[in-house]
Amino acid sequence: MGEATFTFRVDEALKGAFAQAAKAHDRTGAQLIRDFMRDYVAGQREAAEHDGWFRRQVQIGLDSANAGHLVPDDEVEAEAEAWREKMRHRIPGQA
Repeated sequence: MGEATFTFRVDEALKGAFAQAAKAHDRTGAQLIRDFMRDYVAGQREAAEHDGWFRRQVQIGLDSANAGHLVPDDEVEAEAEAWREKMRHRIPGQA
């Protein structure tokens, strides 16, 4: 893998504080910046993957609803009430 130089401007006080903090952890500022960049890229990739998964799940739900595979609201409410009642018995003083 080739390497490239990344140049940017930063406030002198921030640069000094960052270098000092890095040195306190036996790291260089460049090492930490590379770590931060890798973490950011990985986080963006994970977010994009999650967004894709979520959109697919929504589309599956929409397709199912459009095909008429629906649960009547009274059935959903009855199931929710049974769950709420079960939870009330788990909380002291709520039964």
